[in-house]
Amino acid sequence: MYWEKSGKENTKNTVEQVIKIGKERGIKHIVVASNTGETANLFNNSGFNVVCVTHVNGFVNPGELEISKEAINQLEKSGIKVLTTTHVLSGAERAISRKFGGAYPTEIIAHTLRMFGQGMKVCVEIAVMALDAALIPYGQDIIAVGGTKRGADTAIILKPDHASNIFNTWISEIICKPGLR
Repeated sequence: MYWEKSGKENTKNTVEQVIKIGKERGIKHIVVASNTGETANLFNNSGFNVVCVTHVNGFVNPGELEISKEAINQLEKSGIKVLTTTHVLSGAERAISRKFGGAYPTEIIAHTLRMFGQGMKVCVEIAVMALDAALIPYGQDIIAVGGTKRGADTAIILKPDHASNIFNTWISEIICKPGLR
């Protein structure tokens, strides 16, 4: 599926496609980017192992978590795991590029994935982060759901590898993504 444009208005259809295709393919694990919990909550009672990956602590303001403690508690009560950690495709390298200028290898990976859309970068990143945190199994296809700013507009089937072997990550299918900017 190609959405006419990127953004939150695709969230409902993206979630519907993910659940449908996940069940058809027998995929058991969904990793979803959600900085408020709203998108992740749409997978509540879906029958999948759902991992919600939030923005890193301090993403908007130093020392502040963007997602509320109440949202985390609600997600966890419904069985959704919540992961807040350093973003694998920026992290400390972003500090180096901000301080000294230039582009560094991890940022080049991120910008290359963005050629497919912001959501594609997010999907690969959160899948690797969830694997590194042992919240999804190694060596299995999973579905990752990401987006552009708010909501979800991109979903892929992939077999992530650990950050230390990120180039072994295999994207087998694009379920949906924006077709135009």
